Amino acid sequence: MALAQDATVDQLLKKLPPPEKFVKSPTDRIVLDARTLGNDRAVRQLVEAIRFRNFGHALDLARDLAHRYPNNPVAHSVHGAIAYGLRQFAEAAEACHRAIALRPNYADPHVGLGFIELAQNRPAAAIPHFQRFAELEPKQAGPLMLLSACHERLGQKQKAVEEAKRATVVSPASAGAWVQLARTEKSVGNTGESLRAILRAADLLPDSAYMMATVGYGYINLNQIPAAIPPLQRAAHFAPNDFLVQSQLGFCLEATGQTDAAIEHLRKGARLAPNYAPVWEHLGLAYATKGRHRDAVDSFERAVKIMPNYKQAWQHLCTEYRLAGRPDDAQKAAARAAQLKTASPNDSKKNG
Repeated sequence: MALAQDATVDQLLKKLPPPEKFVKSPTDRIVLDARTLGNDRAVRQLVEAIRFRNFGHALDLARDLAHRYPNNPVAHSVHGAIAYGLRQFAEAAEACHRAIALRPNYADPHVGLGFIELAQNRPAAAIPHFQRFAELEPKQAGPLMLLSACHERLGQKQKAVEEAKRATVVSPASAGAWVQLARTEKSVGNTGESLRAILRAADLLPDSAYMMATVGYGYINLNQIPAAIPPLQRAAHFAPNDFLVQSQLGFCLEATGQTDAAIEHLRKGARLAPNYAPVWEHLGLAYATKGRHRDAVDSFERAVKIMPNYKQAWQHLCTEYRLAGRPDDAQKAAARAAQLKTASPNDSKKNG
């Protein structure tokens, strides 16, 4: 399981996009109805500015629209969304509050206020706005995912799980909701439930190499090696130059007796990341299984060069030296192994 140590579920879940990446931001939600603003020419200019990501010009146009349409909540909400995108938080919040005063049941400015608070790392202050968002759009997973994220950041783990579950019930086709549920289930120690949620997300994102790899690594950490192979094969298809995917897939194939295929993927992993020691160790084991002892020696020598304090790699090298007819080198390797405490590859890399 040496390779799996570099790709734990914890590490992978931390890298998954947070809920706000799956939910349209205030800027993304801008839908200007030209009729609402009297077919104003500035509206078309604003849409073009947003399209070409010229947000500075867009903010000038939004300010002008809000000034010329002081009683139109859409104009103020758009102003707030553009200001939020440029991190002009005070201006954005003021515009959103104006929009709400004009139309209390208008969801967009509530979304804007929630995002403004999150951007300033104030999740508690964001909660009331996302609760209002959820009331106004009860069939959307987005507000529940955002509420889950707020509780998660406040350390309210069980509440975060509950909101994430609600999101998956409201919108079972939302990959982001399942990703958030996976993250929160793991935070309360429900590893099995976390993996099940990741599987649902992966079903909804079948072409995502990252999601497929996450599923594969999850199975490895649960010691369900055969089950890890199909998602890792799919991940390797979509990300052929990901050294960790290739290495992990090779490890799984080796562990299930598919040695020729294992060697192919382990060699790819070694070529992509020649300083990644575990791939050399497992490549050595695969070569040894095939009786290719000279190749095994070369691989284990690379492994111990990179992680010189890893006892198990020296023991493997000792065995292969003997089988390759190099008794003196075998004795030296055995002596080196005897000097070392049992250590993981990660410990070796830290000490080496």
